[in-house]
Amino acid sequence: MEKLDFEKIARFRDKLVDPHSWQRLLSRSWFLKGMSLCMAVMLWYFVGGKDTVDKIVMIPIEIINLPRDLVISNQFKKEIEVTVSGPSSLIVELGNRAVTRQIDLSSASPGTMVIDNVVSSIPVPRGIKVLRVQPSSLILSLDKLVQRHFPVVPSTSGKVASGHVLKGLKMDPEVITITGPQTVLSQFEQLHTAEISVDQLSESQQRQVPLRLDPAIVDLIGETSVTAYIEVGLETVRRKIRDLPVVAVLDGEQRQVAPARVTITANVPKVMLKDNGSLKKLFTVTATEVTNDGKMKVVAIPTDEAGGEITVLAVEPEVVNLVVDQGEKKNGDGQNLQPGKTEQPVKLEARKKG
Repeated sequence: MEKLDFEKIARFRDKLVDPHSWQRLLSRSWFLKGMSLCMAVMLWYFVGGKDTVDKIVMIPIEIINLPRDLVISNQFKKEIEVTVSGPSSLIVELGNRAVTRQIDLSSASPGTMVIDNVVSSIPVPRGIKVLRVQPSSLILSLDKLVQRHFPVVPSTSGKVASGHVLKGLKMDPEVITITGPQTVLSQFEQLHTAEISVDQLSESQQRQVPLRLDPAIVDLIGETSVTAYIEVGLETVRRKIRDLPVVAVLDGEQRQVAPARVTITANVPKVMLKDNGSLKKLFTVTATEVTNDGKMKVVAIPTDEAGGEITVLAVEPEVVNLVVDQGEKKNGDGQNLQPGKTEQPVKLEARKKG
């Protein structure tokens, strides 16, 4: 018995002094520590990470394969409320995934569609369960996509200054093209501007004017403005101005014509009306162009003093005859005239200017 004890003591002593024994012991200790750490992590993941939780998440709606000639004409929720259940770690990761509720409209046609939101329509990762979807269905109104052109109609208020008149009101653009649902665009024929005040306006100007749009049109094109060109001029009346002398020029020389005076009809600003005599200085009457029958055409042009506010409507007569002096020996054909002839109108052949 004592011998056996001495043998054990001897072997233990040999192990204590053997360096290889110490190396094996230390290696086994670190290995065990590493194994313990891995087991602790795995235990936390499978025990702590698998705590089942319920959570409400918002999942966006994704419309796919919508035909080019169709449009969704109604408003609908762009997100749905989904209640999910699963391990907390997977629920947290769900927010980082691009999970959507896809609605395939490849076979859609104009009309109303009811889309059921069933739990199987939500593509969640493995390990997560969908408990409920709200709303349970979506209603989509599909309509033909059309393009229409709408004229822009101005709306005005007030009166221009005394002695003036609103000569024109032009919109830029005059027509607006809108693409949208047929049922929406068919309700309108034109677009109207907000009120354009011309009260006491005495000169032309341009302004940016917003359109007065229906909310359905605003949804399609947004708030829109146009440019209004407001033309204001002097108020005019029609007057006849008589006995205006005609200045005739032929081949660079001033000539006499018959009749030597004409009457013109013109629109004249009220502020310029005094008497016919004072209005004569506002016009220049000339005869230079020879017509096909040999007569000279009369043209009346307002002078710079008229300020561009006068409009000539008619000249009476429109053509005059050239008067040949007594000393002139040849007619329009180059033949000699008989001597002793007094002034008389002569027909001229048509001549080209220059």
